[in-house]
Amino acid sequence: MLLNACCEFRPFSSHAAVRHLPDDVLRLASTAPQVRQVHARLVVSGGPRLPQFLAARLVGMYSGLSLLRDARKVFDEYPVSEKSSLLLWNSILRGYASNGDYAETLRLFLEMKKGGFWGDGFTFPLVIRACGAMGGERLCKIVHCAAVEMGLGESFHVVNELMGMYSKLGEMRVSRRLFDGMGVRSRLSWNILISGFARNADCDGAWEIFERMESEGIEPNVITWTSLLSSHARCGRHAETVELFGLMRMRGVGPNGEILAMVLSACSCVVENRTGEAMHGLVVKDGLEGYLIVKNSLICMYGRRGLVQDTRRLYSEIEIKNVVTANALITSYGESGCCDEALEVFSQLGNMDGCSVIRPNLITWSAVIDACTSAGRWADAQELFRRMQLANVLPNVVTVSTVLSVCADSASLNLGREIHCHVTRAEMNRNVLVVNSLINMYMRCGSLREGTLVFEKFDDRDLISWNTIIAGYGMHGMGRDSLQYFDRMVQSGIHPDGVTFVAVLSACSHSGLVEEGRTLYGRMKGDFQIVPKVEHYACMVDLLGRSGNLTEAIETVNSMSMVPNERVWGALLNACRMHKNTELAASTAEYVLRRESAGTGSYALMSNIYAESGRWEESAEVRSWAKEKGMRKLPGQSWINVREKVWMFGSGSSVESGLEGVFGVVEELAVHMESEEEYAAADAAPPPPL
Repeated sequence: MLLNACCEFRPFSSHAAVRHLPDDVLRLASTAPQVRQVHARLVVSGGPRLPQFLAARLVGMYSGLSLLRDARKVFDEYPVSEKSSLLLWNSILRGYASNGDYAETLRLFLEMKKGGFWGDGFTFPLVIRACGAMGGERLCKIVHCAAVEMGLGESFHVVNELMGMYSKLGEMRVSRRLFDGMGVRSRLSWNILISGFARNADCDGAWEIFERMESEGIEPNVITWTSLLSSHARCGRHAETVELFGLMRMRGVGPNGEILAMVLSACSCVVENRTGEAMHGLVVKDGLEGYLIVKNSLICMYGRRGLVQDTRRLYSEIEIKNVVTANALITSYGESGCCDEALEVFSQLGNMDGCSVIRPNLITWSAVIDACTSAGRWADAQELFRRMQLANVLPNVVTVSTVLSVCADSASLNLGREIHCHVTRAEMNRNVLVVNSLINMYMRCGSLREGTLVFEKFDDRDLISWNTIIAGYGMHGMGRDSLQYFDRMVQSGIHPDGVTFVAVLSACSHSGLVEEGRTLYGRMKGDFQIVPKVEHYACMVDLLGRSGNLTEAIETVNSMSMVPNERVWGALLNACRMHKNTELAASTAEYVLRRESAGTGSYALMSNIYAESGRWEESAEVRSWAKEKGMRKLPGQSWINVREKVWMFGSGSSVESGLEGVFGVVEELAVHMESEEEYAAADAAPPPPL
């Protein structure tokens, strides 16, 4: 039909004749070859320079098929001085804006202004949409002023786009003011404003506009409900999200796949387990189980609840999987502590039967690295990070922070320095999450100078930054430095929290600063109105116990407003061991060991106390009690990083392949040390009598 219609075109000497062409000929062209066929026939009939109204139509047809290069060729047939039709300008602007090329949209708008064309009510919505996507508050305000100067400040479409633009900038007050000033509103205007509140995680503002919308007789549609539910989900109000979904169902609004995915995600965070199962039943009842976005959300929901078998079953039911599906399963395994299963799924990517090749993306790598980190498998996490770099996948701030925590846990200072170099090159050194992770890594690896340098160079320090530097000095026994940073923090206007006082009290304990610790404990309750928790009591008991003030330590335990935990009793028992107060330790242990909450550490401490005082029978008896209760003390471990590989040493562990030489060197060093001790003892001995 299209070919027959094109054959009816006849050569014409005047472009005015083209105006009489039937519009159906252009509407019939729905594919790229057909549009090019019509374009060629028009050129043959009238020459390359078509009338601008017809060129505008061709630009729109090419843009609708994402053929921007062809659209631009048609547009560029006319010099800027001859592009007199706003229809042509609007067509090319709409083409770039619709295809997401907002930078070119703005560049063309500036070219349009230079040519003396300011645009109309169809131009500015496109330009405003591009400004909102590109950001830049100054540019957005300039375009807003230009629209007002053109008399479009009250245009329905222009104001709607302005509301969306300012909501993307986080300027909801301006967006709300524009909305209130509108003479005529549609449901679209209400949805744009509610969506803006949702984007900025303001569920109260979204709910207020929703209620006002209903009071003015505007019926919310599925887009309205999607924005309202999204606002509550982003604010972490998961139970309210589920309740609003029930209200939506009562109002007769059927859910779509996006809403169900959002509510399923909220169900995974709700304590009531039956809620998720009820939602799964609703998915099956409404026939939406086939939507991939819904299946992915179901996998995440069951995974977060630790139902690994259900998660795996849902995954196997999906015929055509995508990377989001794989990421959901890997994340679920990681959160459930199933590191081996997460690594197995990761290793199968790219070689999966029955589906297209799935290539790991940034989220995939981050999820599997996080799974290894949570399981304490630092060597695997480091190896995966190196493989990620070799795959040319650039890590984001979350991935970098995760790997830096691995470096801190495994004392891998060299790898931490490498990541610091990457952070600098990638310009992540202004991100507070990354900077705090760097400070933590350097301090825990013992490089206090480098950690302090990172801290001092960072201007946007938050509470976590101060807590990290205070705890870092404290763990190395430099309590007075911790106190100095605490004073600087308070003087800079940062209000300390409970974590701060745990760090600084622990620093005082490890440095023997008893009076300073007492003063800080008093200031915590008096000056900063922080109610002591069990961690603070444990720090005070440890502080007083280490200094020999056992009576005061016991009084502190008796004054607690909550039940002491193992940390408190462990601090008291450890103080008894240090000062060889076996009787007090025995009376304390008799009370502690009767409690079911007593942990392995309490039994081990008490057994050691008895052994050090020569009471071997009591020591063996305590160990026997622990064994009867099925308790087993985890053996201590040490590790060393040699040639980018972490070697683990544990008490009672078998010798790994390749470590025999290491133990030989250790034995040789031990012989040298014994010889040095003998020489030192001989030098220190008094001369024999004459």
